[in-house]
Amino acid sequence: MTIKEIQEEIIDEFSMFEDWMERYEYIIELGKSLPLIEETFKLDENLISGCQSKVWLHSEIEHESLKFTADSDAILTKGIVAILLRVFNNQKPADILSAELYFIDEIGLKEHLSPTRANGLVSMIKQIKLYALAFQSKLS
Repeated sequence: MTIKEIQEEIIDEFSMFEDWMERYEYIIELGKSLPLIEETFKLDENLISGCQSKVWLHSEIEHESLKFTADSDAILTKGIVAILLRVFNNQKPADILSAELYFIDEIGLKEHLSPTRANGLVSMIKQIKLYALAFQSKLS
């Protein structure tokens, strides 16, 4: 699936919920299904700065697509990471770099987060794009 198709799927899923309490519960459930990052990747160098809670993000390239694993010590943040990885996992670096992320505004996520969590969301996206940039330069 393309990044755009995945975003559309997420927007459809979130439209089924009546209020934000249900959406928060759904985000938390998504976090519980996040495949765990290997303990060997829970290093300071994989911590995302700018997040209120601890978020580890690791990436590697496989068949010219990026594979991400992540974890967080906060359940809501872990759910947010799960959504982002769903969008970006198994995508080519160039597609990640050129992606317009509109689903965040469409589902109202950023406006329903505390300012520190919203900053963390921006930091996670920035780190994902930095990984894409690094791997794209290795591919060219």
